[in-house]
Amino acid sequence: QVQLAESGGELVQAGGSLRLSCAASGLSFSMYTMAWFRQVPGKEREFVATISRGGGGTDYLDSVKGRFIISRDNAKNTVYLQMNSLKPEDTALYYCAARLLSYGSRQSASFSFWGQGTQVTVSS
Repeated sequence: QVQLAESGGELVQAGGSLRLSCAASGLSFSMYTMAWFRQVPGKEREFVATISRGGGGTDYLDSVKGRFIISRDNAKNTVYLQMNSLKPEDTALYYCAARLLSYGSRQSASFSFWGQGTQVTVSS
C-alpha cells in the first residue's frame, strides 16, 4: 500500500522559512516523479513544484521561483520543499504527490498518489 506522509507545516511569520518533508512507502520511490501542490479553501489545488526521478529536473510555479526549492533523497524515499521568504499568500494546505510517468506535468490529475497534507500558515 502506497503511503505519502507530509510533515513540517506550521505557523510562521512573513519572511520566514520552512522545510516540508514527504516520506514515501510502498512504492519504488526512485521510479516516481514527485511534486508539491497546495490548496486553500474554496480554490482548486495548485501546482507548486515538481522534480524528476533522478532529481536533475525541476519546475516551479512562477510565484515561488527563487524562493522555494524542491529536492529529493532517493536513499531515504523522501522529497522536500524548502520554502524561503514566505508570504501570507503562501498560506495553504500543502500536499505531496507521486506519478510513475515521466517528469513534466503540472496537472494534478496525472498524479496517482497523494498524501494527507500539511498546513502552512504565514502571518503578516
